[in-house]
Amino acid sequence: MKRNSFLQMAGMGLLSMPLMAAPLSAIASERSARKIRQPRYLQPGDTIGITCPAGFALEETIQPCKIILESWGYKVRLGETVGKTDHTFGGTDAERATDFQRMMDDPEIHAILCATGGYGTVRIIDQLNFSYFRKHPKWIIGFSDITVLHSHLHQVVGMASIHAKMCGSFPKDWEQADEIQKATILSIKDALEGRKVNYPAPTATANRYGMAEGKIIGGNLKILENLNGSASMIQTKGKILVLEDVGEPLYNIDRMFCNLLRSGKLDQLSGLIIGGFTNIKVDNPAVPFGRDIYTIVQEKISTFNYPVCFDFPVGHIKNNFALKMGMPHRLTVSPEKVELQEI
Repeated sequence: MKRNSFLQMAGMGLLSMPLMAAPLSAIASERSARKIRQPRYLQPGDTIGITCPAGFALEETIQPCKIILESWGYKVRLGETVGKTDHTFGGTDAERATDFQRMMDDPEIHAILCATGGYGTVRIIDQLNFSYFRKHPKWIIGFSDITVLHSHLHQVVGMASIHAKMCGSFPKDWEQADEIQKATILSIKDALEGRKVNYPAPTATANRYGMAEGKIIGGNLKILENLNGSASMIQTKGKILVLEDVGEPLYNIDRMFCNLLRSGKLDQLSGLIIGGFTNIKVDNPAVPFGRDIYTIVQEKISTFNYPVCFDFPVGHIKNNFALKMGMPHRLTVSPEKVELQEI
């Protein structure tokens, strides 16, 4: 998360030779080396569109987010999928793809906030045409299932994006929100307006010390496993990989890490950030899996020597801070501190 791959590659100039003469490895290498572009930062008066590329979101759920965005000086335009349902989806595949395409192509919309995650983005990613978007890029914001878009934007489109909370995480009453909730929401504003992130994280005994520099990539582990083998899957060499997940049993987390290891996605990283792995399911209480998230990761990276940090504030957790995906960062992991800085 190609039917449009030929046209997309042609638009990027990757098909200057006959198709059979362009092996996938060469295309992947060229995409990996290509510079990631950055949409312009927002300013008061700009418009943020809200749409549902995956699960459904009711308009009343969107209202607290809309009110806060407007208090920051932005205009907000709700997409036609807001309030629509097709079982768990925010409208049919065609409706969701059409709404997202309309927002990408609308010159009066300057950023797109995905209303919610859930599931469904992978069902529409091949229906989207990024031709206009490449010429007139805008920030796309979200996480969880929106990892499909982050990965595709990085690998196929060559565009930065923002991994951050979505509409349901905005407080109904800003004055009653706690400091962590406010800080994570304000980190979205900082990212949209061009302020560089500098996030501290708690130290963990399982951390591996060192300093790494590279573009931030990644997101939800399950989504990345599903994308592996597709044109949308990120090339990880020399990059800082961020991983998080929710609601998975430990054996399945182990299996997903095995997938990344066996496909070479872990062996040439610059650094590895493990965010929240929450609501872990117990598959068989009578026979425990016998490994926690720390052990699972340590087993998979034992032969590599890049820095690794655990318990970073990103994922399906309250302290889920905004990250500019595709932008260069420096990760510092030491006994005294863990810090991620945009550079």
